[in-house]
Amino acid sequence: MWSVWCAGEEKRVGTRTVVVGHRTVSETDAYVAQKFCDNRIVSSKYTIWNFLPKNLFEQFRRIANFYFLIIFLVQVIVDTPTSPITSGLPLFFVITVTAIKQGYEDWLRHRADNEVNKSTVFIVENAKQVQKESEKIKVGDIVEVKADETFPCDLIFLASSSVDGTCYVTTASLDGESNFKTHYAVRDTTVLCTDEAIDALTATIECEQPQPDLYKFVGRIIIYRSNQEPIARSLGPENLLLKGATLKNTKKIYGVAVYTGMETKMALNYQGKSQKRSAVEKSINAFLIVYLCILLSKATVCTTLKYVWQSNPFNDEPWYNEKTKKERETFKVLRMFTDFLSFMVLFNFIIPVSMYVTVEMQKFLGSFFISWDKEMYDEEIKEGALVNTSDLNEELGQVEFVFTDKTGTLTENSMEFIECCIDGHKYKDCISEVDGFSQTDGPLKYYGKAEKSREELFLRALCLCHTVQIKEADQVDGLIGHPECKHTYISSSPDEIALVKGAEKYQLLHILNFDPVRRRMSVIVRTITGKLLLFCKGADSSIFPRVQQEEIQQTKVHVDRNAMDGYRTLCVAFKELTQKEYDKIDRQLNEAKMALQDREEKMAKVFEDTEADMHLIGATAVEDRLQEQSAETIEALHAAGMKVWVLTGDKMETAKSTCYACRLFQTSTELLELTVKTVGESERKEDRLHELLLEYHKKLIQDVPKHRGGLKRSWTLSQDYGLIIDGSTLSLILNPSQDSSSSNYKNIFLQICLKCTAVLCCRMAPLQKAQIVRMVKNTKGSPITLSIGDGANDVSMILEAHVGIGIKGKEGRQAARNSDYAVPKFKHLRKLLLAHGHLYYVRIAHLVQYFFYKNLCFILPQFLYQFFCGFSQQPLYDAAYLTMYNICFTSLPILAYSLLEQHINIDTLTSDPQLYMKVSDNAMLQWRPFLYWTFLGAFEGLVFFFGVYFLFQNSSLEDNGKVFGNWTFGTIVFTVLVFTVTLKLALDTRFWTWMNHFVIWGSLAFYVFFSFFWGGVIWPFLKQQRMYFVFAHMLTSVSTWLAIILLIFISLFPEILLIVLKNIKEKSHQTGPFDLPMLVSYKRIENGYVKTEDAVTNSAERYPLRIL
Repeated sequence: MWSVWCAGEEKRVGTRTVVVGHRTVSETDAYVAQKFCDNRIVSSKYTIWNFLPKNLFEQFRRIANFYFLIIFLVQVIVDTPTSPITSGLPLFFVITVTAIKQGYEDWLRHRADNEVNKSTVFIVENAKQVQKESEKIKVGDIVEVKADETFPCDLIFLASSSVDGTCYVTTASLDGESNFKTHYAVRDTTVLCTDEAIDALTATIECEQPQPDLYKFVGRIIIYRSNQEPIARSLGPENLLLKGATLKNTKKIYGVAVYTGMETKMALNYQGKSQKRSAVEKSINAFLIVYLCILLSKATVCTTLKYVWQSNPFNDEPWYNEKTKKERETFKVLRMFTDFLSFMVLFNFIIPVSMYVTVEMQKFLGSFFISWDKEMYDEEIKEGALVNTSDLNEELGQVEFVFTDKTGTLTENSMEFIECCIDGHKYKDCISEVDGFSQTDGPLKYYGKAEKSREELFLRALCLCHTVQIKEADQVDGLIGHPECKHTYISSSPDEIALVKGAEKYQLLHILNFDPVRRRMSVIVRTITGKLLLFCKGADSSIFPRVQQEEIQQTKVHVDRNAMDGYRTLCVAFKELTQKEYDKIDRQLNEAKMALQDREEKMAKVFEDTEADMHLIGATAVEDRLQEQSAETIEALHAAGMKVWVLTGDKMETAKSTCYACRLFQTSTELLELTVKTVGESERKEDRLHELLLEYHKKLIQDVPKHRGGLKRSWTLSQDYGLIIDGSTLSLILNPSQDSSSSNYKNIFLQICLKCTAVLCCRMAPLQKAQIVRMVKNTKGSPITLSIGDGANDVSMILEAHVGIGIKGKEGRQAARNSDYAVPKFKHLRKLLLAHGHLYYVRIAHLVQYFFYKNLCFILPQFLYQFFCGFSQQPLYDAAYLTMYNICFTSLPILAYSLLEQHINIDTLTSDPQLYMKVSDNAMLQWRPFLYWTFLGAFEGLVFFFGVYFLFQNSSLEDNGKVFGNWTFGTIVFTVLVFTVTLKLALDTRFWTWMNHFVIWGSLAFYVFFSFFWGGVIWPFLKQQRMYFVFAHMLTSVSTWLAIILLIFISLFPEILLIVLKNIKEKSHQTGPFDLPMLVSYKRIENGYVKTEDAVTNSAERYPLRIL
């Protein structure tokens, strides 16, 4: 029976049936209610009940945390030389701090969820309004929404306060489009605009299961009336009101809930956002493995040498320490394994567990500096930069490829009408879009003149072929009216407002909506005289093939010239329809709209057939101005060694002109084109593409002489090349046909791209933008990519890139919300990368290397001590010192350094982009800098131990002949250690603030105070008072004072010497206007390029002294 109502209903898989208002169709019919989820939105990770186990599980997945947990358990189970507290307390501190941070972030998510879930909504039940919480809405409930309220779930629009059954919504929170969109109720329910009438409705809705595409919806509503055949009507995206959208310019609407909670399109779009990890984390894991190997080696060596030492019976069992019966009977292999575990415990502090929590705190606190940056605050929108993900701060200093949108990112997305042409005659005017208004500043200037009837036809086409609505003047969000104006224009497209001036009375029959694939829209109207007309406007590439070929040339000249000038162009065409043709189109459109399966394809087929054999009338040109300083920003990014690619949906000529204006292409740049124009439309286009690819490959790669040593982050060519490719050619490359021998298209194309200074991709679909980013991201060497855009069509590439930047533009906030960082303007990218990115990378790289260095200094004397205590696992340091070394004595100075350090002034970093290249390719966390720090730690550890060892060669260090014991020995070593690693950081600090002074000198003072306090009291909870008065007694010896000062100086002397020598060398070769400090892994720049063979400088180039 339903085949009459549902054309094309072949498959019914994946649909749901919704009973409107929960009113069953018939009491006699069997109906099994489907189960749907409730309307709760859940973005949080934890609940009160699962927070502890889930958070602990996540934290112990980290190698260092899990390792320390094992060590702690070994200390508890096995008789080890150190107390379990020495490992347990630092681990507890790290786990607690991380849990508090993650718990707080999740609490914020819970609070945001509750604001939505507990908001008040009105449900129509039994012809009355019932107030409920949003989370209690069920599928099938009839919901009333009033003006300026957001829709609480996905609703099928049933009726509104408007007589014609329309309503206007803004979807800025969903797709970034801030303009008004018109939605339509089913014509049979438009009259049901009261609670009583809507409650009497008996209907069911059959629609597809939830899916995330915001622009697609397929369904039908079946309305039952007593003693009449049921009526079926098609439902499409125009009937669906999405959760998160806001009702505008309409007093109230009624809708029935079809998707709720986590099944709404908004929720489905925010799920599955992949977790991005920085390159620094990968380096940390690699270094951890090296230090773990060092630890295992130390434990193995000590265990082996212990049993070599004990092979002598006197050493194994001296007369004063005979073994017990139990010790003699213990299985030797088990004893060796236990000893190995004991040595592991003794040396375990070489693995810096507290580094993780310090890194997290550095990232979290450091991200505030971006938000607080006054230079990145925009007065126009009264907003500054926003950090959505603090985990990627250091990646901002490592970017190699920048992918940018054009409209709204490089340009202002503020349209101004420039000119139009009718039948090849040019007309100029000054019509601009000012806050949603159109105003004319003078009489029309024309060059030659078309026939009056053609002028009228052209203007009528512009007046009718659009989605602009007229609103009576009152306060509307985002629109500011002139007091003398009675009407406000609202539209789904910003350039339409710049074109519409007035309208004549026509009957609108059908709208063939715009979409990115067709790149055009049409309307079918009936005039007062009964004539049927189709008006169409769209991109020239989609209009020209559908009009009479002889009409194209005279308009094409103007379109091409306007595009070369950087204007956005639209072509306008029309066609007269007979009544018979219209009836056929009307029938086909209605049939396609009723299809539940493949509706979009069927509609597209009807549109294609309808928009054929049209007549071209003319074209319009609208200007989109460049953003302030966008050209200077692109120049700076190029100078910093980054390659900038523009990915846009605009036509090639317009985009090319913009690229010249913003200096992406220079006048000397030789352009290589892979477009429909060069490849052609013939059947041989794949062969022609292959020929072009090989030709360009030969020019850029095969014919270029090889450079010795290679030039990193340069383009290695004396001639600059730029590549232009369009969407259709890119599809041929990325998705070649099966029978073509083009499997290597992609590799050749990629090699060409990587050799070009700049790449322009035009006519790009959103998915193609993401494909381009993915292709570059997955190339050899995994270069760090950054995507920046302002609209919903940029979200896919923002999510795909390593770092995603959203612009808080005129196309809503979808891009900003899905990004890792959001900035008001494109020009702010310069400071974000060149200053903030550079500094964040240097800070965190220094933090990581410093942590490994100070822990090696800490544990090496403990290892050496075993050679002098018969490998008896005797600790060198007291348990309190072991526990507090990383938590208290050395943690705050490096945290302050990693937050505040500016080894180069911020203004210098911003004005000299080449400095960015010095830290490129993760330079400061490569193996050579790591080995430098490791050898430095080993040298200082040897100085600490053997310096104190030689001091103790004189057995009496006091005048009265008393000797110092092993705890005094360890305390002297520890004192030299704490002072040396802290002063090392002071030596590295270039940018001193009161906070640096406070934490560096304060940490040293705290260590001295703690040592006096810890050794000055007899603690009742300690079994042995081994540290009692040790520190105070130690400082009574003049020899000890002298040894401590001398050993600190010897440890730091090589570093000081190298810095002084480097400074002298730099001064003698100084050519620039300012002196720049050289970091250990800075690279040398020659002639604007970085030599890879000089990727890491000699250790003598490390940190020159800062001259204050």
